[in-house]
Formats: sequence, structure tokens, C-alpha cells
Amino acid sequence: MKNIIIILSAFFILAAFSSPPTYKLGLLKYSGGGDWYSNPTALPNLARFCNSQLGTDIDLDYGTVEVGSLDLFNYPFVHMTGHGNVVFSDADADNLRQYLMAGGFLHIDDNYGMDAFARLAMKKTFPELDFIELPFDHPIYHQKFNFENGVPKIHKHDDQPARGYGLIWEGRLVCFYSYESDLGDGWEDPSVHKDPEEVRLKALRMGANIISFAFSGE
Repeated sequence: MKNIIIILSAFFILAAFSSPPTYKLGLLKYSGGGDWYSNPTALPNLARFCNSQLGTDIDLDYGTVEVGSLDLFNYPFVHMTGHGNVVFSDADADNLRQYLMAGGFLHIDDNYGMDAFARLAMKKTFPELDFIELPFDHPIYHQKFNFENGVPKIHKHDDQPARGYGLIWEGRLVCFYSYESDLGDGWEDPSVHKDPEEVRLKALRMGANIISFAFSGE
């Protein structure tokens, strides 16, 4: 098992930086009726921003991947969002667990209303782990862009402070969960939510930090 993890971890590094360097971000498709497909313009805009600001070469066309599919292992970074129910089968949870243990990275962005369901799904994936709130000095907040107060607040939701949580497996952050923030809405085309440009820029910069951290691990 250890050898498999080492091999797959090496694959994720090569997927991000080998020639040709272009790779896709993944959008996680799950069961339960939640709208996993919300924010369709978010990932292309984030990819475009990262390419211009970080010098990455991310394909602007993201891939949709089912949580239980072996195709998951083709994506070094997977984004999960929605407003409602999330259900993982035992096979789904095991597949996602193996993916994350092998070097993959999951970003969960609560688009409002998915918090309780996402937490249950991830508890099924890592029964031994609990989400912890990341301190403001965590490296994910201090990549190219500095966020001294953690994840930025993009949309009102319940008017609570934005928070960033993580699942840490064997010392490595494998899942970052942005809550009461709604980064994905901030990544969308300006005409969708009509956010001020400075708000969209905060969301995109935080997204770029997440991408940067996911590929560097530090």
C-alpha cells in the first residue's frame, strides 16, 4: 500500500509540472440531489487567473468527475460545491480516501446549505479525522497573496464570519473547506452575482492560494 501511495503521489506532481504542462481541475460529482454543478463559470475563471498570476498552465476546461470513479486519480485538484444534500456510498468514500491519501487535494466550498451534509460525507471518508479550523498563519493563507484574517468573506449567507477548515492526514492538509465565504460565487463571471471587482479579486486570490498550496504542499 505504501508503494502505491508513493507512486500515485509522484503521478500528481508530474501531472502538475511535466511536459506538456497543461492539466485540468476537477469538479466533483456526488449523489444525494445537491447541485454539485452550481457555479459553472467558476473553475474556468480561476484557472485563467492562476495562469496569469502564478504562471501555471491549467486547461480552462475543467473535468467533471464522479467521486467513486477511478478517473478521480487523473486530477491533482478537485473542487466540490453545492447548496444541499451530499451522499457518498461506501465505495465513494473509500475511493475519495485513497485519492487523498495518494496525494490528491480536495477543496470544498459551501455554496450555502451543504455544511451538515458535507461534514457527514467527509466523516464517512475519514472516520478518524475531524475538521479543524486552520489558524490564520497557516501557509494556505500566505502563498503569493496574504490573507492575514484567513479566508475572505465573499457573500453574506448567515452573516457569520468566513472560516477555513481542514482535514489533516499524517501531517498533510488533504482537504480545505471554505465555510460562510462562498469563494466559488466570487470566481464566477461578473454578470452572475454582480459582485464588486475588489470582492471578486479577493475570491480569486484566495483560490490561487489554494491551488498553489495544493501543488506545493507548503
